[in-house]
Amino acid sequence: MARKKNMSAPIVPLQGQELVDKVKSLGNLSKEEKARACGYYTVTKNGVERVNMMKFLNALIDAEGIELDSKVNGNGRGGRSASYRISVQSNGNLLIGSAYTKQMGLNPGDQFEITLGRKHIHLKQVDEAEEEALEAS
Repeated sequence: MARKKNMSAPIVPLQGQELVDKVKSLGNLSKEEKARACGYYTVTKNGVERVNMMKFLNALIDAEGIELDSKVNGNGRGGRSASYRISVQSNGNLLIGSAYTKQMGLNPGDQFEITLGRKHIHLKQVDEAEEEALEAS
């Protein structure tokens, strides 16, 4: 939905509370019309106006203070987040994913003591002193 427009001064899009207030005041306009009214469009060399919906929506999300990125330990990588529920796999194993081990700061080779209860399994991390005591017995 590009349309011709006269080229003029650079467009400065609204941000923050000013953006939120403007969007609320625009009522029943379409998303594109709201984005345009808030300055989220560019004009090409040929004078064609193009609305930048992604910048508009991202600015609106930021202005509202909504956090969409789920960053585990700040690494910002995608993937699943820890749900604290796992299922027994078809081979009978339980797999504890990297989301849990990263959250605990575990490293390859860290050892655990397994204690079985009637309806639970406890994993207790074994520190170096306990590990040496277990090996000695």
